[in-house]
Amino acid sequence: MNCLVLAAGKSTRLAALTGGAPKPLTPVAGVPVLHRNLRWLAGAGISEAYVNLYHRGAEIKASVGDGSAFGLRVHWSEEDPILGTAGAAKNLEQQLRAGGAKQFLVVYGDNVFGFDLRTLIDAHRNAALTMAVFDPARSLNTGIAGGRVLADGSGRITHFTEGGADCSAGFQPAGDVSGRQDACGTYVNAACYVCNIELLDQIPAPPQASDWARDIFPALLALGVPLRAHVIEGFCLGIDTPESYHIAEALFREGKAL
Repeated sequence: MNCLVLAAGKSTRLAALTGGAPKPLTPVAGVPVLHRNLRWLAGAGISEAYVNLYHRGAEIKASVGDGSAFGLRVHWSEEDPILGTAGAAKNLEQQLRAGGAKQFLVVYGDNVFGFDLRTLIDAHRNAALTMAVFDPARSLNTGIAGGRVLADGSGRITHFTEGGADCSAGFQPAGDVSGRQDACGTYVNAACYVCNIELLDQIPAPPQASDWARDIFPALLALGVPLRAHVIEGFCLGIDTPESYHIAEALFREGKAL
């Protein structure tokens, strides 16, 4: 399966801690996040990954090289201007379709993942996209408010709101949402997706930028395209701010995240 690892963010919110260095190279428990993610991908059987770059991309390339140190081969996609999380996939359409591929994987390169990726991949069926999600009341997390997800009893996503849900804005439950604690929904987007190749047809071509959470997911749901949620057994640690970074560090230091 072809894989896109997103590493083109501007790293502004973490700059007070890192001095503006690329966020994917931020060390958590002594290991840069992107290095962790590449080893995680290789451990799940991914042999090649495409990594997009924008902010201080040369430093990321120098740190990772060809990927062989992490057990896979890395290809680079340099962007200027930045194309967004979905635009990055559209920009690599030819590569992601190579070999007649039916699906591709999208992984955010600046989150620390600790779950079985193969289980997510194997769970992808009867949907255009399967999204890894977690229950923040049960899974280790750093409190970063990712997109909130509602799913019915079969796992089909019924509502998605980016940046944390506001119930007063019409984000209401639909059907049986197993284990949900409140009307805003338990699940949080874990920023890892298995996508059918046809979804590339729904993304505007560069140079227009587009984002999975802000643009593509709402549009797909409005069209009735089936999206599924897969609840992970493990963790997803966002390190978008100095506060969340220190939480991630503490989780590793205390042996809670491994």
